[in-house]
Amino acid sequence: MRRLLLTSAGARNATIHDALVGLLDRSIEDCTALCIPTAMYGHPHAGPGEHVWEFVAGRSEQPMVELGWKSVGLLELTALPSIDPARWIPLVRDADVLLVSGGDALYLCHWMRECGLTELLPSLEDTLWFGMSAGSMVMAPRVGKEFVGWVPPAGGDHGLGLVDFSIFPHLDHEDLPENTLAHATAWAAGIDGPSYAIDDETAIRVVDGIVDVVSEGHWHRFDV
Repeated sequence: MRRLLLTSAGARNATIHDALVGLLDRSIEDCTALCIPTAMYGHPHAGPGEHVWEFVAGRSEQPMVELGWKSVGLLELTALPSIDPARWIPLVRDADVLLVSGGDALYLCHWMRECGLTELLPSLEDTLWFGMSAGSMVMAPRVGKEFVGWVPPAGGDHGLGLVDFSIFPHLDHEDLPENTLAHATAWAAGIDGPSYAIDDETAIRVVDGIVDVVSEGHWHRFDV
């Protein structure tokens, strides 16, 4: 994929929203989206149940589905290995943007590989990946031991490695007392690679491998 917008909590402010619009080929109202809630099922506080429905229905506190897309479809990765790829791959190819929820990044990573979406991503040159929390972290080489909840069959904390940095989301969130800069600094020390700590008002934009940060909040980059 050529274009990614990696956030903690969706398009929470005008700066992130403008970055999103800038990454699309046309207005949001003219773009088709697929929402992917799979990561939520792997996280004990996110799913299954009410929170998954809120995300899919566009009623969450992380603006993604509810932004006014021309259409929004649902792509549940855990179902895809059991159906003919010809039924879902064209839908992904035709989508302008993939809206990828938070939850458990390693659970999402596992099912992306199991269903074949990971192999498909390099060919989606005109599709935007719009990630939130785990939906952003999954693109990294590693998520860090602090974010290992659901344990992959092979163990470890490895993501897809489609970007060369890792992400510590929800920096200084009032409901997450362990998401301080001090904790992020300790996390970064174990990553063995560049990384970012970002709050919910910040996004990382990646276009053709070029990385920049758009923010109305605060963030920190850690270098090796």
